[in-house]
Amino acid sequence: MAAARFLVGGKVQGVWFRASTREQALALGLDGFARNLDDGRVEVLAVGDAGAIDALATWLQHGPPSARVDRVERSDVAESAQHDGFEVA
Repeated sequence: MAAARFLVGGKVQGVWFRASTREQALALGLDGFARNLDDGRVEVLAVGDAGAIDALATWLQHGPPSARVDRVERSDVAESAQHDGFEVA
């Protein structure tokens, strides 16, 4: 099982970014979370099939229609915590 952490910057808070990310992740069969950060970015952790994580990474480049994504940083991680489903925090 693969895991990746994404930091998404731009106009990504208050535009349904986290909820839309959850919908995409669940459709792809991924576990993890999406949460707002104090600096205005959204942090996403995706755990599951590597191909599904890559598909989510592609989606994160633009997000939902009301968002404006300026930057996506990805780091592949060794995820040890068990995630059941995809949470919005």
